[in-house]
Amino acid sequence: MHITAKITGIEYEIKLTNKLKTFDFFDFDINELPASCIIKDDNFSFGLSKWVSPKRTRSYPYERVYNTLGSSKRITVIPIIKDEGKNGDRDFIQWDTISLMSLLDVFVIFNYYSKAEKHPRRNNKITNQKFNNELVMKKIKEIKNFHSSALHWNLNEIDITFSELIQKAKSTYHKIGKQLDVEFHSEQGIDKFANQFIDGVKNFMNISRQKAKDTQNREMLTIQPKESLTTLSKATITIENYLGGKYYFTTDEIKTEKNMVFLIEDKHSRNELLPSKGDIKDGLLKMILYTNLKNVFIQGKKYKPVPVIRLTSTKLNGSISSSQSSNKIKDFISNNKFSNNQKELIKNLLSEANKNKFSAIIENAN
Repeated sequence: MHITAKITGIEYEIKLTNKLKTFDFFDFDINELPASCIIKDDNFSFGLSKWVSPKRTRSYPYERVYNTLGSSKRITVIPIIKDEGKNGDRDFIQWDTISLMSLLDVFVIFNYYSKAEKHPRRNNKITNQKFNNELVMKKIKEIKNFHSSALHWNLNEIDITFSELIQKAKSTYHKIGKQLDVEFHSEQGIDKFANQFIDGVKNFMNISRQKAKDTQNREMLTIQPKESLTTLSKATITIENYLGGKYYFTTDEIKTEKNMVFLIEDKHSRNELLPSKGDIKDGLLKMILYTNLKNVFIQGKKYKPVPVIRLTSTKLNGSISSSQSSNKIKDFISNNKFSNNQKELIKNLLSEANKNKFSAIIENAN
């Protein structure tokens, strides 16, 4: 089943964000900062997050971005290429990552790794890669004086900086390889990536979109180990923004009922009472999108979207949902041995669900 929808703007209130530490821009080093934080430079303040890989499925980058969404201005630093050596992974940034950040009004600083260490146990692998800090500082100063949207900044940066950044990443990995006596993946892969930009952003966008569609179709046929599904039915969803940009996702579950379509994001834990906070926030980023959908169609028929985040564990007793009374929620919490942190998480999750009009369900996986 395939769903199409549109987004004309984002309205959402964050409740589950971490309390972020504040750092001064004066003694700034991106490599020494936590994954998400607040940076102050005179009267300019912004939320900052950083990715450890351009691939979205590594290290919960969505959680890092989510934690900064309470800031009026937010910036994220993403490596355009990460090569861990011939015996590690190599990933390239994709258009849909940039699109999603633009949709969330997040300014992206595209960067490359300029330093690394040899892996202590594995041949032809590196670790502890470091961003080019001077580049991050330079771009933050530019964003400080940039008075248009994150979308315009991100598109501009692709046009202006990508070709040079790709070559810098290529030459830096070549240099690191000689210094550390490490062999990397073939440079032909980087050259192929660079060739996507010869004809401009549109070519990069189209190639990335095709890859996203292929991934979307593969995910349609796959049930992840961390999913405990009730309907066993997935669906692809293509979201278009007001500028015609398209975003490709796969719902974990879907259910239609009269004129309603339930878009269900599942997070499961086998060993704990609740999935990890990072996993939950990863799901909440989908809720930000799904709660702002307009013109939702399936096979030509219009539906009202009902976003749902569903947390499951085999260790839970009973179930609750955000629509239930406070007494039922209290009973559920008392029947399970939640830690104080887990109790606070549940409270904030249910509050976020009610405030933003989606459903949050917590229940036994069986």
